[in-house]
Amino acid sequence: MDLLEKYKNTWKNQPEDDNKLSSVEIYKMAQSRSSSIVKWIFIIGILEFVVLNSLYFFIDLDEAYAEYEKIGLMNFVYYSQVLAYLILFYFLVMFYRNYKTISVIDSTKKLMKKIIRTRKTVRNYVLFNLGYMTLMMIIVTIAEINFKIEELNTKQILLIILLTLVVTLVFLGLLWLFYQLLYGILLKKLKRNYKELAKLDETN
Repeated sequence: MDLLEKYKNTWKNQPEDDNKLSSVEIYKMAQSRSSSIVKWIFIIGILEFVVLNSLYFFIDLDEAYAEYEKIGLMNFVYYSQVLAYLILFYFLVMFYRNYKTISVIDSTKKLMKKIIRTRKTVRNYVLFNLGYMTLMMIIVTIAEINFKIEELNTKQILLIILLTLVVTLVFLGLLWLFYQLLYGILLKKLKRNYKELAKLDETN
């Protein structure tokens, strides 16, 4: 049982005249914890962006770009990456805005709405990353098959599609677990805070 839960149970057993003051203290505690969680979501988002993009300094991408050029995907890869970066920056800005607004909210209902919005932002961020990776793998595979279509028979094409499907599912599974590790625990704590605030709002 965490500190907020203990405080809430103590508050329930107090005389009615004291409940109003105590409910304010419980709200402030829930607000502080929610603000801290959202701040960590923002920090993790920044660290993830920096770490993943710093890999470009250690990985030689010339061979990959040469392959994209050969199969006619260079322009698509370039513009899709530009669009992806713009969307990622948008999510980072939203993470920051969620943190700044959740730290100054002065009502239980508004705080609850901000918690819901933060959870949706993180969910959409994860879905975007998973969707973008899936789209890239599918399009590259189709382009590779189309480039070598005269050299491949039906059996080989089906094998390539099957292997791509398996690799994509495994990769997405690992990426989903990665995001669960990064954001899942924080979102569960945020959800618990939301439930506590809902109970507090009903009591008042």
